[in-house]
Amino acid sequence: MTVQQAVMLALQASVLLIVFGFGLQTTLHDLQFLLRRPGLLARSLLSMFVIMPIVALILVRTFELRPSFEIALVALAISPVPPLLPRKEGKAGGRAAYGLALMAVVSILAIVVVPLWVELMGRFFDRELRMPPAAIARVVVMMTLSPLLTGVIVRRFAPAVADRLERPARLVSTVLLVAGASALLIVAVPVVLRVMDPSILQALAAFVVVGLGVGHWLGGPQADDATVLALSTASRHPAIALAVAKLNFPDEPLLGATILLYLIVLTLLSLPYVWRQRHLSVARQH
Repeated sequence: MTVQQAVMLALQASVLLIVFGFGLQTTLHDLQFLLRRPGLLARSLLSMFVIMPIVALILVRTFELRPSFEIALVALAISPVPPLLPRKEGKAGGRAAYGLALMAVVSILAIVVVPLWVELMGRFFDRELRMPPAAIARVVVMMTLSPLLTGVIVRRFAPAVADRLERPARLVSTVLLVAGASALLIVAVPVVLRVMDPSILQALAAFVVVGLGVGHWLGGPQADDATVLALSTASRHPAIALAVAKLNFPDEPLLGATILLYLIVLTLLSLPYVWRQRHLSVARQH
């Protein structure tokens, strides 16, 4: 096993454990959160699956980007939320049930919506693009739905076991995530530096800021809901984005580095928002 394979295995294991940990704290009632709020569900899907792809197309036309940058940005825009996001939303004071339900619903819909957007993007760019639904299903089922539902089932039928497993799963997943992410960054820094182009930095920054703003606005008057939708709209699933980009443009350089650069930009630009929402949440509790 190579070092790169070991790092990727550690990251995948950490994601599985984190999502499994979410499930251990989640009930079926929590997962039905959005079904009881159709208005919020509609606004969430509008924000993530309609507005952000349009924003990406506008940014592609506004900034003079290399082909690799254009492809990566559009692929990110049509991808669903990453499976680690509910942890970040919880730290920012977001409603946990909303974040988990949104992740589950969007992951399921992505199996149909992402291939549809790929076809529409192909017409926009006047070239044949493809993304088999099975490829999307494989990612969301393995990395999101299976570990989440497994945890929910354990919580439903053996709550005492779920309580005992939650802390060890969280600790192990955190260690694996920190170790894997640190190794990945060390290896990827030289590659990321190659894509530090002002145009892509501006486009990615605009994408994140618009996502936070649109999501916060459409999240409604409840601050904890606005927090979840803001972060969910700005945050996209890097694995699905890379799969879409690589399948259709296997010879384009710097796709992975551009998506990694997006994650760095997202982290830096969302920190002030997360801190602000966390402080507001603490203030509301006192």
